[in-house]
Amino acid sequence: MDLRKLKKLIDLVEESGIAELEITEGEEKVRIVKGGSGGKEVVVLSPHTTPASPPSAQAVTLLAASAASTPASAQGEAPTALEGHIVKSPMVGTFYRSGSPGAKPLVEVGDTVKAGQGICIIEAMKLMNEIEADKDGVIKAIMVENGQPVEYGESLMMIG
Repeated sequence: MDLRKLKKLIDLVEESGIAELEITEGEEKVRIVKGGSGGKEVVVLSPHTTPASPPSAQAVTLLAASAASTPASAQGEAPTALEGHIVKSPMVGTFYRSGSPGAKPLVEVGDTVKAGQGICIIEAMKLMNEIEADKDGVIKAIMVENGQPVEYGESLMMIG
């Protein structure tokens, strides 16, 4: 299971009301438990066929924890300190910040937006779909690069 998929699973547990998530994919098994008092999440990766080897499971857990913390520290502390409403992708497609190549982006970080205002484009099956802000506010972060593929439910922007 790749790091990107693992990060999405952690985000899913963090944003939802569930306390524990366990997924088995092939021979890999991932279990994410939301901590009660500390608010920390524990991620346990283990091969499905080796339940009797705790040392290797702990090693994999430590590696997963350090790998999961690497992207956050590489991006800096500012994104984790931001709070606001997350605009999520309503479909699978390709994310574009502007309506046509070379055109000015629909929004920039710091722009004020109103509910219903177009903030980005997602191309799906050769159709350009304008994604609208679902809340009034200020664009605090743009979480996807121009031209990057996005999945359903992936975080696109933060409105504060």
